[in-house]
Amino acid sequence: MSTSQEGRNDRPARNGTTGAQARVRTVVCANCGRTNRVPAAADGSPRCGNCRAPLPWIAEAGDADFGEVAEQASLPVLVDLWATWCGPCRMVSPALEQVAEDLVGRIKLVKVDIDKSPALARRFEVQAVPTLLILDHGRPVARQTGAAPANALRQWVNESLSTSPGPADPATRRP
Repeated sequence: MSTSQEGRNDRPARNGTTGAQARVRTVVCANCGRTNRVPAAADGSPRCGNCRAPLPWIAEAGDADFGEVAEQASLPVLVDLWATWCGPCRMVSPALEQVAEDLVGRIKLVKVDIDKSPALARRFEVQAVPTLLILDHGRPVARQTGAAPANALRQWVNESLSTSPGPADPATRRP
């Protein structure tokens, strides 16, 4: 399975949308091999247009679109707060993408470059990178700092999701 980033946050898409809706990632379906375009933000969760198999949902977000991309997601979100200058961040990135592929249909991976998103770094009180968060219906339910192998990250995500109480108010999806 491979992914690539298409579009840019400041350039409108063909249908006139901008921001998170305009950013898409191309994903090759592990089931049938068909290439699909997966937007950073959407209702539901991504599925292959050919065979309807669930697709990994990996997106990038920043200060301006974090709410739309991460907090309003229909799936629990694994947030990777990272920096380009951070060696452990670059090492853990493939492991996080592997976890997103392993837990396809169960989580969404959202990457946030803290140097480009200082408001989010302050909001989540990032003291070291990488900092990983699990958001369930926009509410933080788990936090971990530092790099770890994919199997340890997968176990942490599964444990965090199993103890998450879900939304306090299902109508608003907010606590």
